[in-house]
Amino acid sequence: MKIATFNINHINKRLPNLLRWLKRSKPDVVCLQELKCETRSFPEQELLRAGYSAAWEGQKSWNGVAILSRISQPIVTARKLPGDPSDTQARYIEAAINGVLIACLYMPNGNPQPGPKFDYKMKWFSRLARRATQLQKQGQPVILAGDYNVAPTELDIYPTKSWAKDALIQPAPRKAFASLVKNGWRDSIRELYGDERVYTFWTYWRNRYDRDDGLRLDHLLLNGSLADRLTAGGVDGDIRGEEGASDHAPVWIELR
Repeated sequence: MKIATFNINHINKRLPNLLRWLKRSKPDVVCLQELKCETRSFPEQELLRAGYSAAWEGQKSWNGVAILSRISQPIVTARKLPGDPSDTQARYIEAAINGVLIACLYMPNGNPQPGPKFDYKMKWFSRLARRATQLQKQGQPVILAGDYNVAPTELDIYPTKSWAKDALIQPAPRKAFASLVKNGWRDSIRELYGDERVYTFWTYWRNRYDRDDGLRLDHLLLNGSLADRLTAGGVDGDIRGEEGASDHAPVWIELR
């Protein structure tokens, strides 16, 4: 089973890029973030023709998440992150596919910090941690996949001081991410690559991609029921170099 996460950064604008990658990489399941389209504007038919059924939550102009599957239709178990009924941002969807529960998430960016947006990020992170605990207690295989908007350690950002004030590398979200790992969630890409620098995101400005000045923001966390089934994983970094590309690259793992 090959599972990927990809912040597509506007699915309709980048649909040709997405379809080319799906044809080449052939993931069984894909978690998408930043759809940037209303629910009714999601390109369901184009994806069906490519062999993928989907479940999604859209939002006009911003956010939006989706789970694609070429195994079977995703069985949706949640369309928003529990814990705050007033939160209307489309950042979370959860579905069962082939015996695995897959949560697709798009963590708030949190900039500028300090401020309300950073506070929202940390509250959202706390809600995610509570949901993660609930899912662990169910005893089934679970993946928490998506754009966490956190570079967990200094290994996950190119050597620089220019991001020092950015919400992506602040101590609080890093501590929250580390807490998830400490509480039984396995950071699949880090486990596979050890101390090697691996990036999933490169900003559009100052030739950051060409210089490989990136950050690792996109993660697939596995619970104990899945961790021992991990066999491979990687980042399709060349996708970021295509014309009209997202500023993120797809990240994938394979499970036996």
